[in-house]
Amino acid sequence: MKTFQLSGVGRADLGKKAAKAIRHEDAIPAVIYGGEDVVHFTVTQDAVRHLIYTPEIFTVDVTVDGKTYKAILKDLQFHPVSDRLLHIDFLQIFEAKPIVIDVPVVLEGLAEGVKQGGKLSLEIRKLRVKALYSNVPEKLTVNVAALGLGKTIQVGELTFPNLELMNAKNAVVCAVKLTRAARGAKAAAAGKK
Repeated sequence: MKTFQLSGVGRADLGKKAAKAIRHEDAIPAVIYGGEDVVHFTVTQDAVRHLIYTPEIFTVDVTVDGKTYKAILKDLQFHPVSDRLLHIDFLQIFEAKPIVIDVPVVLEGLAEGVKQGGKLSLEIRKLRVKALYSNVPEKLTVNVAALGLGKTIQVGELTFPNLELMNAKNAVVCAVKLTRAARGAKAAAAGKK
């Protein structure tokens, strides 16, 4: 996984009123939990833009008042109307403690069903995995070359080294769907026989 550097300023005032004042100054209240103590701090909108608005995943080296914490992005809260970022939660990570994180799925290969006129559809963009953070890949690659027309790949059919998939086993990751043109070609072929 890639590493993202982030620096924040510690905060002592907690609660709604203090958080509102922080947001009024164009900063974002944030917290790191999962370690010995909970760390409350603020970051700027610009500092976290490339961390949040990307499909990639990162480990984050958060520096607050001279002390550095290794963490992952755990939760984001947005304003329901303006979509402005209101709060960020980070989870501190350790070498020997497994983490649960959503990893992007990338499809590889040309599916057999696509050659027959079907349309490949990615149903789950990210899979939830549990592993030590050093074993978490940047992306999960799924080979779809053998996927036929009208067939699917489910989470239960996938295995990755040193990773435990947390999604439901029958959840569909990708499918080759029958298009109208493929149905017409299939019906025409059946009519000629």
